[in-house]
Amino acid sequence: MKIPQSVRALIESGTPAHLVTLNRDGSPQMTVVWIGLDGDEIITGHLMANQKVKNIRRDGRVAISMQSPEKNAMGLTQYVVLHGDAHIVEGGAPELLQKLAWIYIAQGVKFPTMENPPAGFVTHIQVKRITGVGSWTD
Repeated sequence: MKIPQSVRALIESGTPAHLVTLNRDGSPQMTVVWIGLDGDEIITGHLMANQKVKNIRRDGRVAISMQSPEKNAMGLTQYVVLHGDAHIVEGGAPELLQKLAWIYIAQGVKFPTMENPPAGFVTHIQVKRITGVGSWTD
């Protein structure tokens, strides 16, 4: 699915994203992540094989929510929910996190701060459906 320009702008603004994965028992696991774009895929980096990585390896169904600073004509805060299918690629996390740190923290910051960080993992998410309140659902 092509990601609308309004959603792309929200992603590129550095708004924190809430990533939901599915635990083995089907319950949701949610974490705040930094996200970026690779064409029409959403990408996020992880240094360790934490729970979200384990969950995605087992079941790639995910959702991401982001709150916009904008309000609609009714005064409601706009937000977007991106539903998609994810897969994990080994390696590349430090480079991606460095790039995203310049958006989420500040230009010129070094991240990760550790020397010789592990190669980690990059999650690639293909968006299948977009919901929420905003121009992306009109």
